[in-house]
Formats: sequence, structure tokens, C-alpha cells
Amino acid sequence: MSRLGKVVPLFAFLALCAGCAKVVAYRPAPIVPAATAQRLEARRLTDPGLERFLAQNLGHPVSPWPMREWNLQTLTLAALYFSPQMDIARDQLAVTQAAIVTAAEHPNPTLSLTPGIPSPWLFDMPFTWPIETHGKRALRIEEARHLSSAAKISLAQTAWKVSSGLRKALLAYQMAQANLAIDRSTQQLETRQVSLLGRMLSSGEGARPALQTARLALSNTRFALSEAEGQVVTAEAALAGAIGVPVAALDGLQFNWPNIRQLPAPASLSLQRIRRDAVLNRLDVRRALDQYAAADAALRLQIARQYPNINIGPGYAFEEGNNYFTVPLSLVLPIRNRNQGPIAQAEALRKAAAANLLAVQAGAIAQSEQALAAYRSALAALKQADRPIAGQRVRVETTEHAVTAGEADHLQLNSLLLEGAVYARQHVAALAQAQAALGALEDAVQRPLGPDASNFPARASSMAVRGRKESER
Repeated sequence: MSRLGKVVPLFAFLALCAGCAKVVAYRPAPIVPAATAQRLEARRLTDPGLERFLAQNLGHPVSPWPMREWNLQTLTLAALYFSPQMDIARDQLAVTQAAIVTAAEHPNPTLSLTPGIPSPWLFDMPFTWPIETHGKRALRIEEARHLSSAAKISLAQTAWKVSSGLRKALLAYQMAQANLAIDRSTQQLETRQVSLLGRMLSSGEGARPALQTARLALSNTRFALSEAEGQVVTAEAALAGAIGVPVAALDGLQFNWPNIRQLPAPASLSLQRIRRDAVLNRLDVRRALDQYAAADAALRLQIARQYPNINIGPGYAFEEGNNYFTVPLSLVLPIRNRNQGPIAQAEALRKAAAANLLAVQAGAIAQSEQALAAYRSALAALKQADRPIAGQRVRVETTEHAVTAGEADHLQLNSLLLEGAVYARQHVAALAQAQAALGALEDAVQRPLGPDASNFPARASSMAVRGRKESER
């Protein structure tokens, strides 16, 4: 066998080795809109995967299951389980993690075969091994890791937004239910007021204008009751949307917020503490830091690319019965440019990342200060709304005793009860405003501040929350 006949099998062997690398086959994943819509409509809070998800994140089995009563914590976890935004954020994180693998890959060597004419008297087989210089691979990996870290923080931000939206929806639902209960009670009291005034007018003891005023108030209350019922339906639909299930999934369930009236005192929320939390704890600030670090690594990578990579490798040539072995060395000569354009772009991007970080920090401080001022104002309004309630209760008790003793009539007692309904409505409005202000303050620092703060690891960071797909395994 000629020497050329020995070289050709060697070339075939090297080509076979290259083919031994793992090859990823295409896997089709068709999407049928009708099927996905059907799966969305079939979502229920009795999902077995949701049960496992709750047990994993609560740290204990859920009993009884399925649950009939849901609170803020369990509803938050349900929203994180069903949320499509969380799935999107997890998939985006997977993309950045795959980018780390891409950044860590070494360039493949090159093997070529150049037969001449007349064959087989001319034959050339160069083998080129690329060598990256100046730590370019390490800089690519560093940039990709910072971008992946920023994607993790984006996942945590998404979890916070989902839980914050659920909190707002549950608050609106609870307040709508409370207003509906007040309107129903008011309707009963005003119906009785009309009846009592009608009896007095029939006996010649009352005045017709008072009866007409009572009837007008009853008519207004009936209209308000109709509106309140519609608001409950709307709030229930919004709550289902915040959880990520159809409205039918909420049928027969009860939603409680036991600590809704427990609000942190202003003394426990100092301006200095809120500012510190806004600057250090906010997820968008931490993400901006990672984005700046990635921009800095990208700049250093472009600077390193001023220096060319080296291509080296043994070569073999066969020419008219003679064998030639060479060691070729090649590189790109940085004569016409030294990568100035990409370097300038990367430096500008780093400056933009630094400016973005400062803007995010400034916005966080301003938002936290405004949110704290709004919360303090709302808390003061709530206290103001609560002041007449205690005195009104005392007057009701006194009047009840007087009615029993025959010293007062039922019209006086009923009027006091109607006065209490007005105070109750004011209390609900002030409580809703205070809870909304607290939620805005929590959004400003992106940390729970209420009495349930220790029970909400999921709202503090999505890293503690396992994905829905993992729970479905």
C-alpha cells in the first residue's frame, strides 16, 4: 500500500471521530391553540400538582385536600403555580443558562482534504487548531454568567409582580364583599325605618317628609346594593385572573384574610430603613448591578479582541511520491483596524448601564419615600375613621337598654344602627386605602412588611418557589 493509501484511512478516522460528538436531533413541539385554551379552561384549585407545589413551598402536607378555605399565602402560591408569566421568566432564565454553555465552548479544529490533479500524485491535508488568546473565553463566560444572574433576578421580579397582583385582587374582593354586607344590612335597617315611620304617620305621631326621606334613602340603598353585587362579581373575576384560573374554579370556595386589619405602625417603618431596603433589597437594583457587570465584561472582551487568535496545527502533503510534514501558523493581522468600533460600542453600553443603575436607585428612593408618606397618611385616615365607631357602639348599647326599659323607642335605636352603617362604610373605605398604601410601600421596597411577612418566602424571592412543571412530574 502506498503512503497515500495510508493517509486516506487516517483522514477517514479523524472524520469519524468528529462524527462521534453528540448530535442533537430536532424534536417537533407543535402548538394547537384549541388544545391550550381547553387546558386553561380546565384549571382548578384541586389540581394534584398544585397540592404538591403547596406542600413543597409550605414545608408540610396540605390537609384537608382539596381545600375549601384559601388565604393570602396559599392563594399567592397558587398564583405562582398557574402564572404563565412565571413560565416565561423560567424559560428566559433557561436561555441565559444555555448561553453560558455556548460561551464556554472551545472553537473546533479544522481538517481539510485537497486532492490535486493528476490524482493521486498531489495530495494536501492541513489540520488547524485554533487557540484563543488574552482570556477571551473566560470573559465570554463571565458576561454570560452575569446575564444569567440578571435573568434569575428577573424571575424573582416576576414572582413579586404576580404575588403583588394577587394581593391587590384579593384586597378588592374582600372590600367588595364587606361593602356588599354593609349595603345588605343598611337595606334591612332602612326597610325597617320606613315601616316604623309609616306606623307613626298612621297613628298621627310622625311627619310625611321624614317618611319620604326614608323611602328615598331606601331607594338609593337598593341601587347601591345592585352596584355592590356587580362589584363582587367583577372582583371575583379579577381574582381568578390574578390566580390564573377561570372564574368557575372559584365556585364554592372561601377566601379569608385574617390579618387584614393588622397594619404595621409607622414607628416600625422609619424613613432610613425604607430607603435602605429600597436601595439594597429591590430586585431591579440588583438586576441593574448584574447588567452593569455584564457590560463591563463585554467591554473587556472587546478590548481582548484587539489581539488576534492563533491557528496552529500539523499539515501533511503528498506530492509525486514525496511526503511533506509542516507546522503552519496563521493569525489575522490587526493592520487595518484594532477593533475600535466594537470597543467604542461596548464602552458606550457600559456607560448606559451605569446611568441605568443610578436611575433605578434614584427611582427606588423616590418611590419608597412617596409610598411611605402615602401609607402614613392612609393610616392616619383609618384612625380618624375608627374614632366614632367606639362611641357609636356605646350609644347603641345604651339605647337598647333604654328600649327594654321603655325609655326609648325602636325608631331611635334603628336610627343609631343606620348611623353605625355609615361609620362602617367609612371604615371599609379607609381600610382599603391603608392596605393599598401598604401594598404600594411593599412594592417600593419589594419586601413584605405586614404581620404575614414571615410566612411569605415566595413573595420575597422566587428562588424559593419551585416551578409548576417540576411539581407536575
